[in-house]
Amino acid sequence: MKRRRPFPSPLSVIKCTTPSTPPTPCNFDITQFSKTKTNLNSETLSISSKRPPRRSLSETLKIENLPPEKWTPLNLGKSELSLSLTFPTGQTFRWKKTGRLQYTGVIKSHLVSLKHLENGDVSYHFHTATCPTSGSNSNFNEEEDAKLALLDFVNVGIRLTDLWADFSASDQKFAELAPHLVGARVLRQDPLECLIQFLCSTNNNIQRITRMVDYISSLGHYLGSVEGFQFYQFPSLERLSIVSEAELREAGFGYRAKYMVSTIKALQLKPGGGVKWLSSLRELDLEKVIINLSTLPGVGPKVASCVALFSLDQHHAVPVDTHVWQI
Repeated sequence: MKRRRPFPSPLSVIKCTTPSTPPTPCNFDITQFSKTKTNLNSETLSISSKRPPRRSLSETLKIENLPPEKWTPLNLGKSELSLSLTFPTGQTFRWKKTGRLQYTGVIKSHLVSLKHLENGDVSYHFHTATCPTSGSNSNFNEEEDAKLALLDFVNVGIRLTDLWADFSASDQKFAELAPHLVGARVLRQDPLECLIQFLCSTNNNIQRITRMVDYISSLGHYLGSVEGFQFYQFPSLERLSIVSEAELREAGFGYRAKYMVSTIKALQLKPGGGVKWLSSLRELDLEKVIINLSTLPGVGPKVASCVALFSLDQHHAVPVDTHVWQI
């Protein structure tokens, strides 16, 4: 009988395959688009952790009053960003397909759609571009803040065409697969949002993960509806902390409900707060990031690697599960 290869731990694979430094972004100054600093506070909390009731059509239309669509070029061609190879591929579960070549999602407090033009270039439209802390600050430019957040989210500092050429020259297998992966981009997500999503992903499939993430998202501030999909700002850590394990189990989270509640409590106990602690992990090397994340309840090497890759700038992390191991 042929012996099966032992399945290594993701951490051991990371240790073996990690280069001394991650790929270096090209010389791209994101501040050229805006010098505005983003400073978002937690949204106002409701006194109940219950999921908000579904809105009626008349109520939704009254609340939204969204402006007509105005599409602006993002200056990224399809070789740098393929929406269909980036959003529905399992690195985020909050973006919805709202047109033939269009996806819609939320970045911070901004509801935005991205779509490919006929020539393949990507354009964007902000349905809402608001910052709840801007107040009467006349120097605050909401549109520039929203654009800066979008550019950061899609990782514009990384040039895929250069990386694809380097990788193809170094690895024959990658060279064979590269034509099928043109424009597949790793996003730079909010660390808390990314962590909560991948806590939902354990022993799960994309359809069910998406339903669970939709439930969590609905606890946040309502931003609007696009093509029948309702969109919410992701709830703050403080808002998440008042959701009970029983409520999550009732919503279909199963055994993950316990880990979700425990992780949220553990984050609240971190010095300086959980959001600041998660962001600080971007300054560490990959091994330390994995070790720190793995101290959270329900976070193993696979989930830690996903969070590291998709939100903590660890571009050389390789999340390994049974499917990746088969490759």
